[in-house]
Amino acid sequence: MGVVHLGAQGCLLLVAGAIALRQADRWWFSPRRAARQRALDRRDLMDLQRRRANDLTPVLLMAGHGAEIAGWWMLAAAAGPAGWTAAALAVAVKFRHLQEVSHFAVHGVLTRSPRLGILLAEACVHLPLGLGPVADRRRRHVREHHPNATVAGADPNLADLEQAGLLPGATRARYAAGIVFPLTPAGLAATCRSIAGNVRPATHGWARTAALAACLAAALALGGWPAALFGLAVPRLLLYPQLAWLSLIVEHRWFDAAPPAGPGTVALEAGRCLRLYPASPVMALLARGTWLPYGDLFHFAHSAHPAVRWNYLPVLERVLGMPEFAPTGLLVGAEAVVARHWRALGRRRGEGAGNDGPAKELVAAGPGEPQL
Repeated sequence: MGVVHLGAQGCLLLVAGAIALRQADRWWFSPRRAARQRALDRRDLMDLQRRRANDLTPVLLMAGHGAEIAGWWMLAAAAGPAGWTAAALAVAVKFRHLQEVSHFAVHGVLTRSPRLGILLAEACVHLPLGLGPVADRRRRHVREHHPNATVAGADPNLADLEQAGLLPGATRARYAAGIVFPLTPAGLAATCRSIAGNVRPATHGWARTAALAACLAAALALGGWPAALFGLAVPRLLLYPQLAWLSLIVEHRWFDAAPPAGPGTVALEAGRCLRLYPASPVMALLARGTWLPYGDLFHFAHSAHPAVRWNYLPVLERVLGMPEFAPTGLLVGAEAVVARHWRALGRRRGEGAGNDGPAKELVAAGPGEPQL
């Protein structure tokens, strides 16, 4: 087993302490501490964000996530099969949280110093998880995705969905497999290929290889083989990619984006974004705590104003209102996201959508690991 033994109770205390440490960033940026009690508009929020920007609380935030992962790794060794299950699920969620924190670093709003934000994203997320360089993600996400969301041939995220089989002409079985693509043999193979390519010394030098090896060594040291298997391999290769994939699926009306209802970015994004669980506070809270963290649930507000930190997106959403499509569920119901996407693909198939050719070429080439 691992060389560190706290016992199950001690591991849970470490997890609790790590969660408490992260609250420093939440408290510091909280819009509830605004001096003015009236409703804040976008200008107020941006002014508040600029005044509170700092380089300390984001470091504490990252340290809290790292310490919590360490606690789950040790619990995997201390609590037997129950600890293995808890570690697999919790660490997958932690990886999603880290991915979203680094997403805001890519937008330059994690820290006061954008360079420090990029450094934190690289050192605490991309390197240990075997992801590609942050600079590549910034190019793909900020320069290619945001201006071209849902645009065939221009949006790399839409290309990912098409590569996984979510395209006009797909059968129901293929569409269902596309929804859980990272859990399929093809998806697992794509994830492994992506990690192998990202850590190949000939491509990016030895730093990424060494960082992934150090992450594995840390898991072994803290929790032995249960941590390495259930606290690292299973979350990284299966569970975290699936959570990230579902978050991608619910970002936009990928296959039936509506034309802008008026001029400006907000009107454009209102027609191509969606907002899950608008009338279910319990489901929204669960999603925010697990697979749609750090503002990911408020993708319309983020798409309309990408420079706003996650702390202020709920307030900004109240200012902007809801996008045109606000489904009550992901999987269940006629207006759930999965059903809506299927119908949209069916309409495009019937219309002879122009995406069929390029999409088939992408699938023939073989999908890569889904990227956000």
